[in-house]
Amino acid sequence: MDHEKEALINELTELIDAVSGLPECKNVSKRMYSSLVRRVKLLSPLVEEMKDSDIVEVGDEVVHGLELLRIALNSALEFLKSVNEGSKIFQALQMDTISLRFLNVTEQIEDALSHIPYNKLDISEEVREQIELVHTQFKRAKGKMESPDVQLVIDLAMAEREQDPESMIFKRLSEKLHLRTVNDLKKESLAIHDMVISSGGVPEECFETIAFLLRKLKDCAMTGNPEMDALEGDKSMIKHRSPVIPDDFRCPISLELMKDPVIVSTGQTYERSCIQKWLDAGHKTCPKTQQTLLHTALTPNYVLKSLIALWCENNGVELPKNQGNCRNKRSGAGGSDCDRAAIDALLQKLANGNPEQQRAAAGELRLLAKRNADNRVCIAEAGAIPLLVELLSSSDSRTQEHAVTALLNLSINESNKGTIVNAGAIPDIVDVLRNGSMEARENAAATLFSLSVVDENKVAIGAAGAIPALIDLLCQGTPRGKKDAATAIFNLSIYQGNKVRAVRAGIVPPLMRLLKDPGGGMMDEALAILAILASHQEGKAAIGQAEPIPILVEVIRTGSSRNRENAAAILWSLCTGDVQNLKVARDLGVEEVLKELSENGTDRAKRKAGSVLELLQRADAVDS
Repeated sequence: MDHEKEALINELTELIDAVSGLPECKNVSKRMYSSLVRRVKLLSPLVEEMKDSDIVEVGDEVVHGLELLRIALNSALEFLKSVNEGSKIFQALQMDTISLRFLNVTEQIEDALSHIPYNKLDISEEVREQIELVHTQFKRAKGKMESPDVQLVIDLAMAEREQDPESMIFKRLSEKLHLRTVNDLKKESLAIHDMVISSGGVPEECFETIAFLLRKLKDCAMTGNPEMDALEGDKSMIKHRSPVIPDDFRCPISLELMKDPVIVSTGQTYERSCIQKWLDAGHKTCPKTQQTLLHTALTPNYVLKSLIALWCENNGVELPKNQGNCRNKRSGAGGSDCDRAAIDALLQKLANGNPEQQRAAAGELRLLAKRNADNRVCIAEAGAIPLLVELLSSSDSRTQEHAVTALLNLSINESNKGTIVNAGAIPDIVDVLRNGSMEARENAAATLFSLSVVDENKVAIGAAGAIPALIDLLCQGTPRGKKDAATAIFNLSIYQGNKVRAVRAGIVPPLMRLLKDPGGGMMDEALAILAILASHQEGKAAIGQAEPIPILVEVIRTGSSRNRENAAAILWSLCTGDVQNLKVARDLGVEEVLKELSENGTDRAKRKAGSVLELLQRADAVDS
């Protein structure tokens, strides 16, 4: 026991030294960061004097308080490191969340100090008085949010909302964020890259803002920085070093730097041309994981594409040229692999034919659009999309099925997505989703998923009332229809407003039913949707009411690697700030399965398991 007490005091010394030795913070959290580091430094005399006192006399009450302090200081050190090393732009955009984290860490340290009986310590009066003063400082800091930098808040808002913000805004932002030089911005882009890769992704709407601000701040640095000549010289040297391409930027098929990264239904990312060849060859599985693909839609990975562009720029690598030019050349006016004359004839039947001719023409276009990429370009260029949108309202169910499926196949082409939306298709597709035949409803759901790849379309599709209709299909559809509905709901819920719509439309109970039916084949999808909903307060509350913890613990114990990861993420959301949920999880033996997951799970699963274990450890410390 004496050895354990000595080890505890030594660990406290190391933690205080580590916090004290942290580098100066140069971002919007500077004041909070400096204040916390300064207060922790002032705890040093306490542990130094305890090292020199008689360890044997330290009682259990003191050990308990010191153990709480060790946990609190360890949390503080990790948090301070993340603040200092993280993206300055992201932290500025998340200032309220960062401030709350500083408050939580401060409260944790204050609580630990309140459990240490100073009168039972063998320390000098002078040190006792100093520690009591430090304790008082932590008490005062509890519950006091840092006053926001009003000018910074205004500048960020104007930079995000205005179409052409004034250059002065970005000059002020570069000063506030300490991103004055191109070198600063190189470090920032690397921090953003690390954040995206380590966290498993940043919401696209947030990343787009970060990327926009980074570009503007770089423009500002390049126009006003006297160090530019030297930096340009560095850049020319970089070009001759042949930098190593990060593995995350290589296509798993070709192993080359990706030019147009896209995501398949398993969540893996590939170069578009490589995975398209794989699919065109008739394969139905993911090349990397060998999982069966739920669908063949390819979702552009805009976040990774922007990261690759930043990496290329920072390393003097020529930016990859966009693909797609060859396709346009092949499908030009001079003809291509598609038969333009035949397509024109079909369009004449769509526009002027009788119902039977319209049905047959829509069916032909459906098949042609499915066949290859050239056909999809030709059909759209010929003007088929508005005519197909009109047929979505047809009273003939078969014509309606052909029309919505043709639009689904056409939407695989990125430029066609905008044409479909601009033709006013979304409300009509939602109507088919509500009232069409089962096949039409399934393909309407798949079409909405394809269109929702574009961020602004997520908003429009949610506003058109798609989510309740998708939930109906999730409950009543065929196995394929349920998967189509689940995929669409998941993608739409990336947008915060649609999370709320889904929760208020009652999605949680059917998802829980799917979780309780392992034989139904929908557990993967249900867990993925619940994980994304749990990140919103309303979603967390609705999931908590369904009492999911026994199921989640069982999934973590016996599920697939991806399901264990999502179950751990949901459990972490539910247990954060909820002592009752922590108790339920502990009573179900969650600690044992989380420890196993923290050793053998995916990287994200390990992080989530570790976070829940830390919550349990804190709860134990408070109870004891």
